Amino acid sequence: MSDETAREAGSTESVSLEERIARLEEILTRLESDEVALEQALELFEEGIGHVRAAERVLSETQLRVEELLAGGKKKELDVDEP
Repeated sequence: MSDETAREAGSTESVSLEERIARLEEILTRLESDEVALEQALELFEEGIGHVRAAERVLSETQLRVEELLAGGKKKELDVDEP
């Protein structure tokens, strides 16, 4: 993965879920075009996987928080499978 791709995939939490989804849409559009070289397609795919995994973490954490709020603030342990 190139440095630029790694930065865009970002393991940092500063990238919002909406930004990740928008980037995933861009990646999908690029991958669907016939003008992407194999190596670039692989880099885009790797970046996309990073965004999907980060988005899954955000959604899992959000789901847990909603469940906590509905349960009257009683906290549950987060059971998220780490890759």
